[in-house]
Amino acid sequence: MVKLSKKFRAAAEAADLSKEYTIAEAVEVLGKLPKANFDETIEISLKLGVDPRKGDEMVRGTVMLPHGSGKTVRVLAFTNDPEAAKAAGATEAGLEDMIAKVQGGWFDFDVAVATPDAMKDVRKIARVLGPKGLMPNPKAGTVSPDIAKAITEVMAGRVEYKVDKNASLGVGVGKRSFTGEQVVENLTAIMEAIGKARPSVFKGRYIKSASISATQTPGIKLASTEYAKY
Repeated sequence: MVKLSKKFRAAAEAADLSKEYTIAEAVEVLGKLPKANFDETIEISLKLGVDPRKGDEMVRGTVMLPHGSGKTVRVLAFTNDPEAAKAAGATEAGLEDMIAKVQGGWFDFDVAVATPDAMKDVRKIARVLGPKGLMPNPKAGTVSPDIAKAITEVMAGRVEYKVDKNASLGVGVGKRSFTGEQVVENLTAIMEAIGKARPSVFKGRYIKSASISATQTPGIKLASTEYAKY
């Protein structure tokens, strides 16, 4: 018999985890579950019906969270104008010096942005940044001629979502210190963005299942009525 953790047992006693809930109900239930001694991240996890191996069924994009992610984002900017990038909030900025730093094994940043003209040099480290999900990409809004705007948007709460090879997708939607209303509005924004990203060639059930959870809580299943329209 699988031995359940004390926190899981407490969560099971606080709510019926076998049920499915609307977004608002799920957020309310999450608020009743035991909390960790740190500000946990809240995440939505989805299982999609697409086949990520097919290029035309890839689901990827960005969305501005109405209330931000609650996360302090460290931004690295690849640009020939590092002063402007740092003035916009970048933690580090530069081009050849930053490329050399990354090649040396430095990864103390969460997001990398770049200007289009810098990309020919940044591609030298694509094999290093790519597997870590840190390679700047126009589709993710991290390659832009307006580097200051790209930095500002990332720091203000723009998050990226991308389906993995198993057709699963997870996105952080805030912190447990957020109000229920803030979490609901962030969740709604993400669901709408992913819904709009449905590949035009895909036929069938797009979102198969969805749940929300915090870092140290079990998942709370969302009712299919919350995503069937997508």
